[in-house]
Formats: sequence, C-alpha cells, structure tokens
Amino acid sequence: MTALFSKIQNAKRKTQNEIIRTEVLTKPVELKTLLKWEAAVRPFKKRDREYYTTIAAIVFLLAVILLFLKEWLLIAVMVALMFVAYVLATVAPEKTEHEITTRGILTGGKAYKWGELKRFWFSEKWKDTILNIETNLKFPGRLMMLLGETSKEKVKELLQKQVQYEVPEETFMDRSAKWLSDKIPLEKE
Repeated sequence: MTALFSKIQNAKRKTQNEIIRTEVLTKPVELKTLLKWEAAVRPFKKRDREYYTTIAAIVFLLAVILLFLKEWLLIAVMVALMFVAYVLATVAPEKTEHEITTRGILTGGKAYKWGELKRFWFSEKWKDTILNIETNLKFPGRLMMLLGETSKEKVKELLQKQVQYEVPEETFMDRSAKWLSDKIPLEKE
C-alpha cells in the first residue's frame, strides 16, 4: 500500500516539475545580447605538398585493389572524397557570427533556445578552441563553434547558467580514430 502511495506521489511531483519547467520555458524573456563574436566556420590548416601526395598514394593503392574486385562505385566514392579533402584543405573557411543571448544561442543565422540544448564542452583542433554544444534536436545533434579571439572562461561563465558543462567520455570510435591518426600520419607535424 505504501509503495502504491509513493508511486502516486512521485507521479504528482513529476507532473508538477513538468508544469513548472514548461512555465519557465514559455515565459517571455527580453532579448538581450550577452556575448557576440565572429570566427571561422571550421578549423583550417594550410597543407603542404606531402599531405596531398600521401592522400593520392593511399587512394591509388586502394583503387588498384578495388579495380581487381570490380568495385567501380567504391572507386568513384574514394575519388570524390579525395576531391573533398583537397577542396577543404585549400579553400579557407568564411567567417560567421555567433551570439549568446538571454533566450539562447544564435549561430549561422539560426536560433537555438536554451530548452533545445543539453550540455556543452570545449575541444582543441589545430590550435583553435571549439565550443561543442549537444542539442535535443535530431538535426543538428551538435553545434560546433570556433571561439576565435573570444575568452573561453567568459563563454563558459555565460553558458553554465543555462546549460550543463560536461565533457563526454571518449568512445571506441574516438579512441580508434586517434590511434589510426597517430599510426598513419598524413603529414609531419
């Protein structure tokens, strides 16, 4: 009997918490910009000739193997990926504006409300600091914004008021990719 009573009480508490959360999320908030910065869309590193020749050699060897297996479509996909790698390594990214407001985050012309964001953390790539924000949305599942000259501590201070700061654990795929990039570097440091 007491177990049934406690289940009913828990259900009532959950319902009350959902109502409070809904009221908080639907309350109108004055739109104010808390922090605004401009940075590149993606990390960029100028590549040298060694990078391109290494990729071309790998694709050529795999294409020869796939040629004997008569995998024409896979060869075409590999060549297309090689072309994308070439373009991303030669064309510098454009700049975009990021904004933290009282209602959420505005990046790339799209607004994300606080209720749509789960957690955030920082990562580094090629000496660039990246702000990663996981969302509740199907697409995009994660927002990745370069900080540029903006202070990491200032961004963290503003976001922690609304979103949980939590660095995710490394997955098997993360560890595998790191191991592979360490064992088969495409260029010297």
